[in-house]
Amino acid sequence: MSSADPASLGRALCIITGASRGFGRAVARELSRLVTPGSGLVLAARSGEDLRAVREELAASEAGRAGLRVESVVADVGRTEGLEAIIRAAKDALIEQVDHVMLVNNAASLGDVSRFAVSFNDLAEVDSYLSLNVSSAWCLTARVLQAFPQRPGLRRTVVNISSLCAIKPFPSWALYCTGKAARDMMFQVLALEEPDVRVLSYSPGPLDTAMQVEARSRSADPGIRKLFSDQFAEGKLMSCEASCAKLMKLLLEDSYTSGAHVDVYDL
Repeated sequence: MSSADPASLGRALCIITGASRGFGRAVARELSRLVTPGSGLVLAARSGEDLRAVREELAASEAGRAGLRVESVVADVGRTEGLEAIIRAAKDALIEQVDHVMLVNNAASLGDVSRFAVSFNDLAEVDSYLSLNVSSAWCLTARVLQAFPQRPGLRRTVVNISSLCAIKPFPSWALYCTGKAARDMMFQVLALEEPDVRVLSYSPGPLDTAMQVEARSRSADPGIRKLFSDQFAEGKLMSCEASCAKLMKLLLEDSYTSGAHVDVYDL
C-alpha cells in the first residue's frame, strides 16, 4: 500500500457507475469513508431520483462535512454523451490535486434471461446489450485514463465489477455471461498494456438485489431458477454491504495481482 495511512485511499477522485442503488450505492458509501479531505466522488447512474438521494446522503455525511465533494451525473453509459458528461463531472470534482484516481465500472444489466442463446438472432438487440455492458466500460476506462494521465505521485486504479458468470456458463444467461467474460478479458489486456495502472475484476457473489429477484423469477432454465430460489430461501444471498467491505479491504491492502479476477469467496 503506497498511501501513508493503511486505512485510507488517500486524496482521491473516485468515479462509480451504477451508483444509485444496490452494490454501486454501497461502493459509493464505503469509498466516501476511505478517502481523505480534498477528495471527490462522481456518482453516475440512469436513475436521477435515486442518484440525487445518494448524493444528498453523502454530502450530509461526516466526509461531506469534512470537504468531500460529491458530483452526480444522470447518464446512460451506453451513449457517447453519457461518457462525456461523466468526464466533465470528474474534472469539475477536482478541488485540488489528487494522488489517486479510481474508476469503479459497476453499471450493468442482466439482459433477457427468459430466452436461450439460439433465440437471439437480432443484431441490434445483441449490439444494444453489449454496448451498455461491454463497450461502455471499455470506452469510459479509456477516457478516464486519458483525462488523468500518469504523473509522478499519482496512483490509478480501475475496478471491474465482475461475476462468476465471467468464468462459468449459466444456461439462459448467454448475454450476461458473454458480457462479463468480455469485460474480464478486456481488463486483463489493460493490465498487461498499462503496468502503472492497478486493475481488478471483483466478483461480489450472489447479492440480495433486484437483479436477484429477476434471476430467480424469469430465468428460462429451471435449474437456474431453483438455484437462486434456494439461495434466497436458505438465506445464502449476501448483502451489498458485506461484499463491498471485502472489496474495500482488497483495495486497501493493494496486494492483488493486477488484472486478476478475485471472487468474494476467495477472501
